[in-house]
Amino acid sequence: MSFISASSVKYRYEDSEKNALNGVTLKVNKGEFVALLGHNGCGKSTMAKTLNALIIPDEGMIYVDGMDTADDEVTYEIRRNVGLVLQNPDNQLVASIIEEDVAFGPENLGVEPGEIRKRVDTALKTVGMYDYRTHAPHKLSGGQKQRVAIAGILAMQPSCVVFDEPTAMLDPNGREEVMRTIKTLKKKGITIVLITHYMDEAVLADRVIVMEKGEILTQGEPEKVFSQVNLLKKHSLDVPQSTELAYKLIGAGLRFSKMPLNVQECIELLEGALS
Repeated sequence: MSFISASSVKYRYEDSEKNALNGVTLKVNKGEFVALLGHNGCGKSTMAKTLNALIIPDEGMIYVDGMDTADDEVTYEIRRNVGLVLQNPDNQLVASIIEEDVAFGPENLGVEPGEIRKRVDTALKTVGMYDYRTHAPHKLSGGQKQRVAIAGILAMQPSCVVFDEPTAMLDPNGREEVMRTIKTLKKKGITIVLITHYMDEAVLADRVIVMEKGEILTQGEPEKVFSQVNLLKKHSLDVPQSTELAYKLIGAGLRFSKMPLNVQECIELLEGALS
C-alpha cells in the first residue's frame, strides 16, 4: 500500500477563478524519494500543503498511511507523520538557542524530557549541526539555518518529510549542505517529497513528477522524464544541463544510447558516440 495516495484532488483558493489543483492523482511509496517539478503557480506548493492536511481538497481524497486527511480526528497524527520544511528557514525557527528550537516540536507533542534530549541530539547529529547546538540561529548561514529547521522536523520523528523548495534562497554551498542532508534521510528510510526548480536536485530522486496548470504533465524515473525533452521544452520547462547538451548534439547528428542526467554520464556517452 502506498504511504501517500491522492485521488482526483481538486482545490481552489477563495480569491481565484481557477483551480490550483485540477484532478491530481499520484502515489508515493514508503521510503521513496519523489521530486515535484513545475513552473511557479502550477500547484506544487498547494499539493505539498495537502499532504499534511494544512489544506483539505475541495474534491477528491488524500490518504497518508491509510489516514484520510479530511478526517479531523487524525489530523494530529497525519501532521506528526508528515513534516513540512518551508522555503525560508527563518519562518520555522522560533527559539534563541538551536537546541531549544529543535526541542520545540517534540515538546508540543508532549514527549517526556529525557526522550526530547535524545531526539534533539540525534536530529542535530543527523543534519551535521550537533556542534552548534548552543549557538543562536540568527548567526548561522542560510544552509545551516535550513538544516536546523530540518532537525526540528526530524525531532518529531516523522515517516515522511515534504520539502517545499528548501534550497531556493540558498547559495551553492547552502544548497549542497541541504541536499547532502536529504540524501542522509533517504538512506535512513524516510519518505521524501522534494519540490524544486533545480534539475540537478531532481535527478537524484527515485521518481520525478512534473506539474502544469494544476495537473500532472508527466511522471516516471528521472531518465524517462528528462528524455522527453521536446515535451518539456514545449511547456517552457528546463532539463539538466547534461541532457540539454546531449539534446543539441543529437540535433547536430551524434547518436546516444540514452539521455545523460549528469556530467559523468554525459562524458561517457560522448566518448562512446565519438569512438
